[in-house]
Amino acid sequence: MASSGEELVKYITEKVVVYIEDPRSIKERRAAAKQPWSQKWFGMLPLSWSIWWSKWKRK
Repeated sequence: MASSGEELVKYITEKVVVYIEDPRSIKERRAAAKQPWSQKWFGMLPLSWSIWWSKWKRK
């Protein structure tokens, strides 16, 4: 049990160190590559509405 906790701390520490050591230009590129929330959720909202409507229509 203790080893999984130690592995988790080691993994998080490695990720933080890599993030801190990255140059600013790489961080800016990574931030620019993220998908805007509107593109992500406007695909999910119509899907959820259609599922809800089909369930409501059956009743």
